[in-house]
Amino acid sequence: MLNVKLICVGKLKEAYWRDAVAEYEKRLRPLCKWELIELSEARLPSEPSQAEIDAALEKEGEQILRHAAGKIIPLCIEGKQVDSPGLAKRLAGAMQSPGAVSFVIGSSYGLSPAVKAAGEGLSMSPMTFPHQLARVMLCEQIYRGFQILGNTKYHK
Repeated sequence: MLNVKLICVGKLKEAYWRDAVAEYEKRLRPLCKWELIELSEARLPSEPSQAEIDAALEKEGEQILRHAAGKIIPLCIEGKQVDSPGLAKRLAGAMQSPGAVSFVIGSSYGLSPAVKAAGEGLSMSPMTFPHQLARVMLCEQIYRGFQILGNTKYHK
């Protein structure tokens, strides 16, 4: 069974986002070994300098890479856009050795260069989404990917 980690910087504050993610977690647990890891966001002043942002991203990146396993898929604007069947192919590829995949959603300032370099980036869209919504969308797409691989009627 594929080990799927979703590593996120920050927590979901609103109950409706947590409920949506919980629904997809419930659906995913029979399909994979699911793990959601929420890491603390580095504290920054209200108007941080670029050096402070870079240092925070590096610190967050170290935490992310300590928790990541298998194929790392950071979500970033520079990543490749794929359709749902394309994401299913990435899941199928991860099912091969070593049998693990780690999706990563960074903080509002993004991800460190080290995290981006550790894997093949994925972009959900050229548009920008709040991290809470991106998390729900990614959970749904991972679920959809498993349904595509299972040849079910969920993906039409």
